[in-house]
Amino acid sequence: MTQIRMTLPKLHRGQATVQNDPARFQVLACGRRWGKTRLGSWLCVKDALEQGRSWWIAPTYKMANVGWRGIQQIARQVPHVEIRQVERIATFPGGGWVQVRSADDPQSLRGEGLDFLVLDECAFLREEAWSEALRPSLTDRHGRALFISTPKGRNWFWKLWTRGQGDDAEWRSWQFPTESNPYIDPAEIEAARQLLPERTFRQEYMADFIEGAGAVFRNIEACCVLEPGDPAVHEGHELVMGVDWGKVEDYTVASVGCRDCKCEVALDRFHGIEYRLARQRLAVLAEQWRVYDILAESNAMGTPIIEEMQYSGLPVRAFDTTASTKPPLIENLVLTLEREEVHFIDDPIGKTELEAFEMRVSLNTGRPAYSAPDGMHDDTVIARALMVNALQLRGSWMTLL
Repeated sequence: MTQIRMTLPKLHRGQATVQNDPARFQVLACGRRWGKTRLGSWLCVKDALEQGRSWWIAPTYKMANVGWRGIQQIARQVPHVEIRQVERIATFPGGGWVQVRSADDPQSLRGEGLDFLVLDECAFLREEAWSEALRPSLTDRHGRALFISTPKGRNWFWKLWTRGQGDDAEWRSWQFPTESNPYIDPAEIEAARQLLPERTFRQEYMADFIEGAGAVFRNIEACCVLEPGDPAVHEGHELVMGVDWGKVEDYTVASVGCRDCKCEVALDRFHGIEYRLARQRLAVLAEQWRVYDILAESNAMGTPIIEEMQYSGLPVRAFDTTASTKPPLIENLVLTLEREEVHFIDDPIGKTELEAFEMRVSLNTGRPAYSAPDGMHDDTVIARALMVNALQLRGSWMTLL
């Protein structure tokens, strides 16, 4: 038999533990940068070198490219390996192969008999992709599967992980935080701990299965305790305002905060009036509180309104809400609530919007995306987030602008 010289991935202790375990179905919950892609890529190639048929499955085509890069890096070391980029398949001299697929359409995964499967970012896959298409593909060849993911609450991936903690010899599960990867600088993990909200850090770095993980804000009841303020009480204080402009079905919301007292003093929410009247209403509110800084969302109709307000002499600055600027804006408000650094008015609608606000991880980018659930509003959330950012401009907080 021809010997093949290869530079294999250097597995750390946790990765080696999974590789050497005989369980047929292995469920691996791990933190970011733990090395799950490196491990899964090697195991796919290893199976193909032993004349097996392997699939790497990811939630989307773009996410599947991550696994494909790792597989190619190892496979190219094998003489006479055939790599077809369009099909994303590597075929080895002995007849084994590994192919990378996406689960965008679970029905497209039917029909193939397989020896080994890696389900990458399994928590973000639809359960039916496994139960209806992939699990049957392992039946005739008694194939094996490795489920790898960071957690996403207690969904079906958590159920698989729980099964691996039981007495079924075919199933085994592990939970590895990022810090168990010896090649990650501990200072980087500590920096993330200081920057991220606690729940986000626990899920993304500690690999914790957090109940109700879709919810974003905590400590709401402890922070939302105030009555609307009195301008006379805050005479001479530094007051700021955050404004979220309402679209057709949304509300325009203004949140006024006091930097000296670290609290929200006014919350105005309205819709169904023309923009001229909306500008006037906000101008009256700003004059009433002697606001010296207004941070307003500039998206869509916000830009021309901001320009008119600036022309009239109001101290308005624009905040452009995008996929890259919204997460840090929201995460700043999350930390503010967790640490009780600002207190807010006990407004029923405002509390409901905070409680319902959700985080979803984008399957295309892997980044968090924040929004209200379908059919609900998040106008008070955005206005308060902008107000808090304006409050902190002179403090030690990072400015988002």
